Amino acid sequence: MALYKRFFELTPFLKSMELHYTCHRIWKMQKLMVLLKHSQLFCTYSYPFNSICSNVINVGTYRQLSAAKFHTSSVIWKRRKTGEEKKVNRILEYPKVKGEVVEVWNNITAEELAKVLKKDFNYIRDIFLDEIKSPKTVISDLKYLQQGLRRSGRRMKIIANPSNNKEQIIVDKDVFPRPPASKSELKSRPPVVTVMGHVDHGKTTLLDALRHSSVVEQEFGGITQHIGAFSVTLDSGAKITFLDTPGHAAFSAMRARGAFVTDIVVLVVAADDGVMEQTLESIRMAREAKVPILVAINKIDSPKADVGRTEQMLVEAGIQIEKLGGDVQAIPISALKKQNLNLLTEALVLQAELLEVGADPSGPVEAVVVESRLDSNKGKLCTCIVQRGILTKGNILVAGTAFCKVRNLHDAEGKVMKEVFPGYPVEIEGWKDLPAPGELVLQVETEKRARDVVKFRQDKLDAEKLEEDAVMIAEKRAHHEKEYYERLKLKRSLGRYKLKNDGPRKPEIPKDDDPTPALNVILKSDVDGTLEAVLNALDTYDQDGCKMDLVHYGVGSVSETDVELAQIFKGIIYAFNVNCNPNIMDLAENAGVQIKFYNVIYKLVDDVKEEINKRLPEKEVEEVVGEATVLQQFEVNQGKKKNPVAGCRCVKGTLRKSAMYKVIRNNSIIHIGQLSSMRHLKDEVDTIKTNTECGLQLLDKTITFEPGDSIICYQIKMERQTTMWDPGF
Repeated sequence: MALYKRFFELTPFLKSMELHYTCHRIWKMQKLMVLLKHSQLFCTYSYPFNSICSNVINVGTYRQLSAAKFHTSSVIWKRRKTGEEKKVNRILEYPKVKGEVVEVWNNITAEELAKVLKKDFNYIRDIFLDEIKSPKTVISDLKYLQQGLRRSGRRMKIIANPSNNKEQIIVDKDVFPRPPASKSELKSRPPVVTVMGHVDHGKTTLLDALRHSSVVEQEFGGITQHIGAFSVTLDSGAKITFLDTPGHAAFSAMRARGAFVTDIVVLVVAADDGVMEQTLESIRMAREAKVPILVAINKIDSPKADVGRTEQMLVEAGIQIEKLGGDVQAIPISALKKQNLNLLTEALVLQAELLEVGADPSGPVEAVVVESRLDSNKGKLCTCIVQRGILTKGNILVAGTAFCKVRNLHDAEGKVMKEVFPGYPVEIEGWKDLPAPGELVLQVETEKRARDVVKFRQDKLDAEKLEEDAVMIAEKRAHHEKEYYERLKLKRSLGRYKLKNDGPRKPEIPKDDDPTPALNVILKSDVDGTLEAVLNALDTYDQDGCKMDLVHYGVGSVSETDVELAQIFKGIIYAFNVNCNPNIMDLAENAGVQIKFYNVIYKLVDDVKEEINKRLPEKEVEEVVGEATVLQQFEVNQGKKKNPVAGCRCVKGTLRKSAMYKVIRNNSIIHIGQLSSMRHLKDEVDTIKTNTECGLQLLDKTITFEPGDSIICYQIKMERQTTMWDPGF
């Protein structure tokens, strides 16, 4: 301590001293600084002591000493805090919460939060430090909400505000059909009769005979490819609405729709063919719809007609006809020669009276879509059958996700109608979008109401699609996580040995390096139902040799957009029962795009098959040229080696030296290769004919021969492949 006091006495003395110091004093100063260092005082000096330690200290040395600075600091006195001491002075610290997750939403009230936590309001007030005074207080700050939940030991998850009146919203926004009318409200209406049966059994011919028209002559290929709806007034004065459904196998969906909107099904069966595949399908559909069946055995004027055999086939199919002790009427007719048509119409009228067919003509309109199409002049049209109410011009209708304000009403012959009563077919003009066949048509009050209904239904469909996508995403995520954890487990099991990468990182968007050829198709049709049938036919394609991609499809004529798509994707446009503007044809020709027009479905499918066959790669086919039998093996000297030679006789075809050869022993191929030498007697030849002996030597000299071996001469040919696709008709 004496030295410590001496230091403070020395400081002013050094500043005022004009003489020089001795080396003894400087040595004392160095010792003092060592002492200060050990006593946790900080001392700095900027004086080079080595230069002071000299015999003579001049004025410059004095100035350096006078510039020396000595000071202390309390920083060096501090010691480091322990971990426990560091935690004491923290102002706010929350433990890491691993509690339950509660679902909350924006602007949740204290009362709603109490219900979510299943606690009372006092608990909510406690976790928010008495800052919430009322149960109706809205908690808008999510961070503030999170802090309160963390005090309760919970975590939060933000969700959408759930609506307690979800069902009420559905009822308010959507529109539904009215409850069934009472029997007293029903008025008589024409029965709806659907004509069903196998293709080419005379359904359209029968309807032509009943309404004295010639629709069958206007149909392409002699087959119906649309579902037609029209009203017929019989000779007796009775009115019946007929639906003519296609009988072709590709139009099963149309037949199903026809069966479910009808009152009576007329099953047309040809007396010469009997019960066929689509006949059985029509019977099944009528039974599913719980509709009475009336059988018309057609073509009784055909030389091959056998009514008895047809009736027996119907019984075997489950149709118990009256003649054989059942309750189903079976009337033999000839639609072409109009024989017994009066018996058929009387049976129809009687069946309708027994059913007491009626409808409620009051209130909003209810109908069902039979067919929809796009007309170049009138726009979007759909054919409907009114089931309830009276349809007039100006009505607002909704069907699925489409709506319309009725602009015009037309019958099957194109005549304008002012109003349509229940049971009658009508073509409605004025749709914003094409409604799908089979959709229920409902009348609403205003266009705004119609738009709300359409938007709600579209949102509902989008939500369902999102749910389906979410399921697929979850499956892919689970598959990815499974692979990831398996790889992670393997990586950890290797210890210090690193798991090598399989290769460079794969691109996020993989390149399409698939060499498989593809046929890109753009399909346009005249009506929605026919389009559906063609799509169902194309959907049956499942071959591997060539891919078929449907780029675009729609109802209406070929447009400029279709040509541009076909040019981009190098596809073919198929126009089914539609025309094409000459300007579009010129545009397609300049762009190198093919537009193919068809009006019969099986011809279109045949053309698609042909296009697929063109794209299939050629395959190698072995064509047998000749065959020889080994009689004996010889050995010939070639240089210093003895090589085997087969002494043969050609037993079939011709042997060619340039061809390929198979050596077969005991029905097993032991060698495939080419010849190095072919000789007849001692001459080298290129061909050997049937029943001629020769010597054959293979390029592979290690192959030996045995008597009885067969040597097959063949050549490889490239042959065009054909697709095995069967659309079912």
